[in-house]
Amino acid sequence: MSKLRKFRKSILNIFLLGYSLLSIYPLLWMIMNSFKKNSEFMVNNMSFPKNLNFMNYVDAFMTSKMNIYYINSIIVSIVSIFLILIIIFSIGYVFSRYIFVGRRLMYVLFLFGMLIPTHSLLIPLFTQYKLMGLLNSRMALILTYCGYNLPAGIFLVEGFVHSIPRELEEAAYIDGANMIDTMLKIILPITKPVLVTSMLLAFINIWNEMPFALVLASKDSLRTIPIGLANFSGEFSVNYTQLLAASVLATLPVIIIYGLFNNQIVNGMVSGSVKG
Repeated sequence: MSKLRKFRKSILNIFLLGYSLLSIYPLLWMIMNSFKKNSEFMVNNMSFPKNLNFMNYVDAFMTSKMNIYYINSIIVSIVSIFLILIIIFSIGYVFSRYIFVGRRLMYVLFLFGMLIPTHSLLIPLFTQYKLMGLLNSRMALILTYCGYNLPAGIFLVEGFVHSIPRELEEAAYIDGANMIDTMLKIILPITKPVLVTSMLLAFINIWNEMPFALVLASKDSLRTIPIGLANFSGEFSVNYTQLLAASVLATLPVIIIYGLFNNQIVNGMVSGSVKG
């Protein structure tokens, strides 16, 4: 029986190793070819570069305005995520702990926010922002990204807070704490894993989002990275190696953030109770 179990475990490990290699191969291929000259890439895109050509990164970041697109993406992402975390924590906590008039209606509305195809709202939002004078501004993107990332985050926080024993808050109330103190000093530290998970999910959505960024902020000075990557494709030709270098630069923030918060992301996915 033990030999059969070891055999099954070995087969599973081999399968997982193969799957991991298949998953990481596109990233390695992209990095490898980003150091080639375009002529070398066209001859053979499966070989290692003969010489490391760092000019692809310099040209992608400076000549092709990736620095501007980077700054725009960072500003929009940071402000949007900051607002998202504040809103989902506040609403998730209230949904979990309080019964009030209109709670069920609000809950259903947020649920519909997850069911409606996001980009079906593109034209109504375009018309609304145009009337409000917000078209072609970072604020249009920030408000939009906040809106469509709220429902999932609220339900994650609401479910997590619901699993936290109420005795923790009751003890704080006995000691003289009010609702705000309880939220910020007791509940907020406990919900850190699920907030980090929500942050990463929102960041990936915002960083990679293209249709809203293309329509709501069409000025070249407001373009984000997904729109900027399209500039490497001309009408009759594509500078593949610069495009790959720019893609590597665009991927780095996601990899870095995931690497920094990996443990907390896993905890946020699997945690559902608090041991006191």
